[in-house]
Formats: sequence, structure tokens, C-alpha cells
Amino acid sequence: MSKKALCIGINDYPGTANDLSGCVNDANDWAAELTTRGFTVQKLLDAAATRAAMMAAIGGLIDGAAKGDSLIFTYSGHGTWVPDKSGDEPDGRDEALCPYDLSSKGPLLDDDLHALFSRRAAGVRIVLISDSCHSGSVTRGSEEDLDPGVPRIRFMPLEAWMPKDQLPPAGLRAALPRGGFTRAGGDVLLAGCLDTEYSYDTSFNGRPNGAFTFYALKALREGKPATYEAWFNKIRAYLPSTRLPQSPQIFGSRTARRFKIFQ
Repeated sequence: MSKKALCIGINDYPGTANDLSGCVNDANDWAAELTTRGFTVQKLLDAAATRAAMMAAIGGLIDGAAKGDSLIFTYSGHGTWVPDKSGDEPDGRDEALCPYDLSSKGPLLDDDLHALFSRRAAGVRIVLISDSCHSGSVTRGSEEDLDPGVPRIRFMPLEAWMPKDQLPPAGLRAALPRGGFTRAGGDVLLAGCLDTEYSYDTSFNGRPNGAFTFYALKALREGKPATYEAWFNKIRAYLPSTRLPQSPQIFGSRTARRFKIFQ
């Protein structure tokens, strides 16, 4: 059985005024954790995380996997959306990840991820962890680790990267992103927030991180949960909170949620 992971972190978005701070740290943190758990880890950070490189890296891991293999994909960066052209989205939008070259090459759509994940061989286990806006507010959770100041959302407005002549009507752009990446495929998806919320880029103890990544790893290391479902329940002890009104989500079958973590 082979265990491989791809960890993507993008702080730098050339051509926009929407750079982030904690995404590269997120990717390095996930990579370190997965390495200790026996995974061979590939990282794509900032300029290395182009759209083509992301597609090639994800596709390469999936095409090279065989029955019994375990693949983990983590993404920290901006999320965005584009008008749906295939008619498969009830809200009329395709949700997307934002590569380093977003302004010139465009986003990586949930449709693209779905097509890549659909290529996996039978018996290959895939887990996707996304600390971006998929964009309820409940106020609870501990904030003792959170530094003072206002966190920044991990959502890339269309106006920041899409040519003006391609922008959808202003009324549609004004609404929150919806839908998430449930169409991406895989066995388990852990997401940073509801599809009516934003994920936050912030700082803990003087070090930039995504809120979801920080608390997910904290819950994993301190609580030592055995299954994805148990891990998710421990994460929800921290999020949402008053200053971080994001509600992490877990998607997957009942069986998949009870898989042993990173097995």
C-alpha cells in the first residue's frame, strides 16, 4: 500500500491586491504532519502552484495509484467561482480554487477536480482538505490562540482577476459564493466553512495560518481522534467562534467518515 500526498499553499496572487499570509505555512504544516504519518509528500508553494502544475500533480498522483493506496490533497489559498456553463450547478456557479497564475490562466474548477478524481482506480482512497472559501453564523469556540486584529477572508472577488468584459451581472457578483466542492469527488472532503461563509486567513501566536488548518491540526494532535468523523467533531469545538464565524464541514458517506485517519 502506498501513501502519497500533495500539499498546495498560495499566498502570492500576482495581478491582484488579494495576497494572503498563512497559506504557505498551512501547506508546510500539513506536509510535516503527513510525513510523520508515513506519506510521501509533494508540495506546490506560491509560484510553483500554477494551474497547469496543480492539474499535473493531482493527475499524476491519481493515475499512479493502485488499489489500497491512500492519497491526501490539501489546498490553502483563495477560493472563487465562475458562471456555470454546463448546467450542472443548481445555483448557476462553478466553485473553484485559485492557482498562482489565476489572472492569466483562470481558476481550477470543481468540474476539473471531479474529472481528475474520476480517473482513480478502484480501491484508491482519496481525501481532500480545503482551507479556502467555499463560500450560519454561530458564536462559540475557543479563541485563546488567536492573535489580535481582524482576520482576512480567503475569497477572491471576481473583479480582482476576471476581465471586465467577462464579469457576470453585478447582482450575481454581490451574493456570497455557494456550493462548495462536494462535486470534486473522493471519499472524504474536509472544508473550512459552510457554502454561505468565508474561511479566514489569520495569525496564531505571531505566526500566520488559516484558521481551519490551525485548529484541525491542533485537534488532531491533542485529541488523537481515530476516525475522520471524530476528528471533525473535535475541530467543531474550536470553530465557529465570535471572531471566526466559519463552520467547518465534512462530506462523505457514513462509511468513509468512519475511516481511520490517514490510512
